[in-house]
Amino acid sequence: MKKIKLIEVKSELGAGTRGASMGIEALRVACWDKGSDYFKRFNSVSVPDLNYTLFDRDMFPNAHRIDSILTVHKNIVSAVEQTIEMGMFPLVLSGDHSNAHGTIAGIKAAYPDKTLGVIWIDAHADIHSPYTSPSGNVHGMPLAMALHIDNLDRQINDPEPETIFFWNSLKKLGFDGPKLRPEHLVYIVVRDTEEPEDYLMAKLGIKNFTYAEFTQKGAKQVAEEALERLRGCDMIYVSFDVDSLDSKFSKGTGTPVETGLTVEEAKQLNSLLLQDPRVVCYEMTEINPTLDTENTMAENAFEILETATAAILHRESKSTAIY
Repeated sequence: MKKIKLIEVKSELGAGTRGASMGIEALRVACWDKGSDYFKRFNSVSVPDLNYTLFDRDMFPNAHRIDSILTVHKNIVSAVEQTIEMGMFPLVLSGDHSNAHGTIAGIKAAYPDKTLGVIWIDAHADIHSPYTSPSGNVHGMPLAMALHIDNLDRQINDPEPETIFFWNSLKKLGFDGPKLRPEHLVYIVVRDTEEPEDYLMAKLGIKNFTYAEFTQKGAKQVAEEALERLRGCDMIYVSFDVDSLDSKFSKGTGTPVETGLTVEEAKQLNSLLLQDPRVVCYEMTEINPTLDTENTMAENAFEILETATAAILHRESKSTAIY
């Protein structure tokens, strides 16, 4: 039976607001308050972050701190790849969502010949590039890195050569080429996008299960349809951003958005998706306790994390019983 290994990534270099680096500690507090032994049950590794560089002058207005982000992503690649090679399941707890590209790169480094599918549960599409981003915050760019997309059709920025160097280096990280194909990316409840992202989603035919569709079909059918869309994939990565929750449940995140999942819906959705034996990695991200009161976001997220982890363990125990 595969054991879960927690990979803790406290980097918040890609976020526009400070505080996501404290998200993992907020989850530990929620665990403590609940009387759970969750963080005692699993081995964990902490990936070195460069959050101290947040106090340095930022030289990259179209992709803030992209030089330090490249270093952090290299560290994530190593941690994820080594965990997989040790026969363990990487469960990543991260500060901001830019880190997800490091996770994807680590999966592809471990399985270069396998076809990857990605299920992205998030309020945001995160498919900007330095050429299109209105903010320059790299947590809006991880999927463009993974897909090797610049989206020059919708270019609004003229990045400096140094920015382009680091951007291209990130795209090559872990696997030199697109790490997944657009048809192997599925969005769930994405609802806060900019025009360049809408253009790409339409042009590339990327599926988004809107919240209206989610409520109409229910978690079970959406999970089944999402997994069916990825039937040609050998392996799947599920990435859960807590701002996929409705803003009344997700004050403690950098970019809360209305009309999203309830905590119960998120628990059900994650549990259903993670029962698929092709899922090789799970990530939870963007908890920011500095924007919260009474640690509510982390309390909600910890409930979802426990449910997700139980689904992974249940699946692994079933596969062991078969053999």
